Parts: sequence; C-alpha cells; structure tokens
Amino acid sequence: MSSSHQHPLKFAGVLIAIGIVFGDIGTSPLYVFTAITGGNNFEEQLVLGSLSCIFWTLLSIATFKYIILALNADNQGEGGIFALYALLKKRRVKWVYLPALIGCATLLADGFITPSISISSAVEGLNTIYPDLPTMPIVMTIIVLLFLIQQFGTAFIGKIFGPVMVSWFLFLGILGFIQLSKNPMVLKAINPWYALDFLTNYPQGFWVLGAVFLCTTGAEALYSDLGHCGKQNIRVAWIFVGSMLLLNYFGQAAFLLNDNIEKVNLVSVFYSTVPTSWVPFAIGLATLSTIIASQALITGVFTLMNEAIKLKLWTNLKVKYPSTSQGQVYVPFINYFLMAGCLLVILIFKKSTAMEASYGLAITIDMLMTSILLGFLLLLKYPKRKPFYIGIFAVLMSIEFVFFVSNLGKLKHGGWFSLLLASAFLTLLFLYYKARKLRARITEYIPMSDVAPLIQAIKADDKIPFDATNLVYPTRSISPLKLDSTIYYSLFKKRPKKAGIIWFLHLEIITEPWGVNYTVNEIIDKSCYFVKLSLGFKEDHKIEYMMRKIHDHLVDQKEIAGESVFEPVRGKIDEVDFQFVVINTRVAMDNIITAGQMISIKAYRFIKSTGLKAAADFGLDETNVKVEFIPINVTEKIDTTLNEVYQDYGDNVKRKKFKMPK
Repeated sequence: MSSSHQHPLKFAGVLIAIGIVFGDIGTSPLYVFTAITGGNNFEEQLVLGSLSCIFWTLLSIATFKYIILALNADNQGEGGIFALYALLKKRRVKWVYLPALIGCATLLADGFITPSISISSAVEGLNTIYPDLPTMPIVMTIIVLLFLIQQFGTAFIGKIFGPVMVSWFLFLGILGFIQLSKNPMVLKAINPWYALDFLTNYPQGFWVLGAVFLCTTGAEALYSDLGHCGKQNIRVAWIFVGSMLLLNYFGQAAFLLNDNIEKVNLVSVFYSTVPTSWVPFAIGLATLSTIIASQALITGVFTLMNEAIKLKLWTNLKVKYPSTSQGQVYVPFINYFLMAGCLLVILIFKKSTAMEASYGLAITIDMLMTSILLGFLLLLKYPKRKPFYIGIFAVLMSIEFVFFVSNLGKLKHGGWFSLLLASAFLTLLFLYYKARKLRARITEYIPMSDVAPLIQAIKADDKIPFDATNLVYPTRSISPLKLDSTIYYSLFKKRPKKAGIIWFLHLEIITEPWGVNYTVNEIIDKSCYFVKLSLGFKEDHKIEYMMRKIHDHLVDQKEIAGESVFEPVRGKIDEVDFQFVVINTRVAMDNIITAGQMISIKAYRFIKSTGLKAAADFGLDETNVKVEFIPINVTEKIDTTLNEVYQDYGDNVKRKKFKMPK
C-alpha cells in the first residue's frame, strides 16, 4: 500500500504534516545567522555568501533530495533509511546493512541533542526580559511533558501543533518581508556566485559552513515521517514552509546589511529583527515551536525503530498504534530512553550555547548514508538513467561531504559527544546484527512429515505421562508443512512431550487496524493442528482466549472431543486445560566460538533483555506459560579426539588388572 493511499491529500493532512514534520527545520532561523555572524560580524561578503549557501542548501538537500527524490522511494508507505535498506535488501544487495546501521545510530544520537538544544535556545530567550531567571528547570519540565504526551499519538499532537506551526511560519514570513522590503538588494544572493566567492575567498569561510548547515537539520524528518503524513501532504506543506523560511532568512540578511540600523553585539539576530513590542509574543511562539521541533525528531525515531524491529535489526519492543493508521507508532521504551538522554544532555551542557558544537555533526553522517542508499536504489531501479543519477548524486554527496568536513571543526568543542553517542549505538546495532547472522546458520525448520509420526508414536505409548490436554507452541513458521527446529527439539530431544492435542500457532499482524481471522490445518486427526491467527494491529493479543474459542468451535463441529486427558477431572470441570510452551534459545556449550563471536552473543543477550519477553512477544499471559531454553549451534562444534587407555568388554578380552591402593 502506498503512502498516498494511506494519507490522501487533504487540508487536515497538510495541517498535521506542518505540525509533525517541519518543526526542526522550521525553527532553524532562531540561531543560524547568530551562529554564522557570532552576533558581531556583519561584513557583506559573509552575510551574502552565507545567505547564498543557505538558499542553495535548502534547494538542493531539503527540496530536491528529500521532497522530490526520497519521498518516491517508500516501502509500503514508510520512509526513512530503513525503508531504503528494505528495498535494497529485496534486490539482494549484501552491503546495505552497514550504511543503514550507521544512519540509524546517528539519528538516535541526534535524538538526544535536538530536543535539548531547541527547547533550551527558545526558553533562554526569557533571559532577555528576566536576566536572573534560571531556565534549566523550565527546560527539563517541558522535556518531561513533551515525552509524556507521545502516548496520545501524532494525529493528536498534529491537531494541536499544526495551527501553532502555521502561526510560526506566518510570523517568520511577516518578519522577513518587513526587513526585506527595507533592503531588497540581498535578493542578489540567489546567484550561486556569491556562495562560491564566499567559500573560496572569505577567510575561514569553509568552516562557517558548519553553522550554515544548521539551516537544514531536520530535513531527514521530511522523509522518515512519510508514514505519518503521506508524501502529497508533505510536498504541499513544504511549498508554504520553504517559502516562509527563505523569506525570513533573506529578511535577517537584509537587516544585517541595512546601514540605517545600529547593530552592536547582537545576542540574537532573529530577536533583533522583531519589533520591541512583539518580543514577548515572539518568545512564547518560539518556545512552542521549538517544542514542536523536538516532536519532528521524536516521531522520526519511533518510525525508525519500528522499521528496525520489523527488519530484525533490533529486538522486539512493545509498539503501540495510537490511531487507526499503522504509520503512526509509539514505542514506550524508546520514548523514555530518549527522555532520559535529553535530560542527561541538559544536565551536562546546561546552556544551549554549550550544546551548539555537538549539533549537526551526526546528521551530516546520516544524510550521507541516506544518499548512498537512495542513489544506489535509483541506479538499480532505472538502469537506463544511470549517467543522470550518477551525476546528480555525485553533486549531492559532494555537498554533504563538504558539510561533514566543515562540521569536524566542532569535534573538540562538543562534537565529540554526538560522535561518542553514535559510536555506542552503532556498536550495539552492529553486534546485534552479527549475532543474528550467527543464529541464522542453524537449520531453522524441520519438515512436518518428519514430525507427525513421532507425535503419533509418543501419544500411543501409555508409559509416557500427559503434559496437558492442549499443548500450544507459538511458531514462527508460516506454513503447516514445516516446524521450527527449536520446537522439534523441545518435543522430542528432551523428555518427549505428550498431550491430548498439540497445537502449532502462528501469529500474524495485518495492516488493517481491526479484525481477527484464523485458519486451521489438520496435521494429525484429533491430535495435532496448525493454526494461523491474523490480528489487526490495534487488536489486543488475548491469545489464550482466542485459542479456547477456536478449540470450542472445533468441538461444536465434532472435529475434536474437547475432553480432558486427566481422568479424575474429566467431565467435572467447565474448561479443559491449556499450556503454552515458549522457546528461548542459547548457544550450545560445544560450539567453537571466537572472542568476537562471544562479544556479539553477549551484546545480543543484553539487547534482548531490553525488549519483550518471549511470552509477551507472542501476546501470552505468563501465568499459563512454560518457558524452555533450547541449545542451538551457531558455529562448528568442538571436535576433540579421545584416547581410550583402558578397556573392559568382558571375560574373553584381555584387560589390564586394576588394584585398589592400600
């Protein structure tokens, strides 16, 4: 299903897109020119050159790369770097996992920093009115409240934030138009010559690009939030948003080059363009808008991690769907993990000015990874246009690489923090990926034709006691023709399991919000069945209740007797017993494991411990679940030669006599 089908173009959809997607990139006028000029350097070459860079950066990266190219590369309506990974994986491109993991790690790192710096920079504007007011407690309170409301979903948030962001962008446009009308000569910065002259001739011009890049932080949300809003709504919203942003940037430049205005050590270029009587209103609106800037990133991270879970690049976490759209997700663990990280950043850096150096570096890496995957996908998809796409992405990646190098100048001033976070996340993602590759080497499935005769033999043996009347194994097999090798081990290689009926249950989550459907395949008449249970993504996982309903339906159809296998209670209780067996795997002790593989396995176990338990993963009530640990082979087994030094096979064989010591 395409995103356009999920989210048709509507006024409400555009309004929600403005509220969800554009917060981060939309609040960049608050600090970009202040970072470029330092509040005291207003040379014409610097102002016009950096303005030209801003114009062409927004045009090339935000508009052309993300709005025009990336939004067409959706994976069943979902966007983001993992959508590209999934599309390339289908084409059997082996190396794509690495840029995808790097992109995910850098976006997670930015999730710690963006809300912290955005909200801090706005709230600290209160110090222009109340110089002694402590802003840290206010910032931390806003952060906590922001993450607490995530559970209500992006549609709820978008309805509240949409009108606020529309007001913010209109305010930006009005401020820009007022200043631009006083000094329209800055429009000549549209000419790219000013950008080239600035980069080649202005002293330290190249390193100023690190500040220029701040104008496009948040552009990744234009793609990663595709599943929340739909590409048509995002594209129409960008026409309005992009126009207001450019109008404000040109207005700020016009203000800085207006000789009729006195400018000395400006604390904020943006607030300096605001009429004095409007300042309190501007601070309030800016604070609300930076809260929404954080929202754009948070929803993007939710989407990113949901895709990672689906692609088995991260352990299963609880995912909630606050609305009837599967694109709108809420991941509680990630939500509170990000909240804790943001609070930590605020406690470490305290002021937004101290956070600036760590801002932007991780996102340049994420953008480069997106370009690599997007470019390669388009080359494979349109081979006849190969020269065109090679040329386009050579230019785009050159621009992004230049921004990356310029941002390296921030490393010693705070950029190390975002790089450290990204490296830690990448290490965990990579080790988890390698551990799953190890696990994939085992034989995953056994033909059901090998399973059925053993089940019949065990049931026919009166010496083996019953485990339960109904024994249910959740299985990842989607076919009644094969069974997980781990379940095979549990049934036969440990103490053989015996039950009145053995059920193999496959749980499937469908793309519709509501509905419960099932199919039953008979493996052995009245003894073994394969059930495929399909649930809408908003349905509660009341698996035991549903299995009992399926059981009762088969009883009504005279397919099964529905009686307990335990004679003392047979016919004396209303319901027969059910037991669910959930399998956890452990690497067998007789595997030859290298140090690197051992580290991967330990990282895998740590990450799994943060996710859902196996019972919760299948939606089972733990009070009626038996968890078993099954050994698996992920590498070669130990092969050691044993030398026999003494034999005793009977009286006809010579043997060495053994005497007990005195």
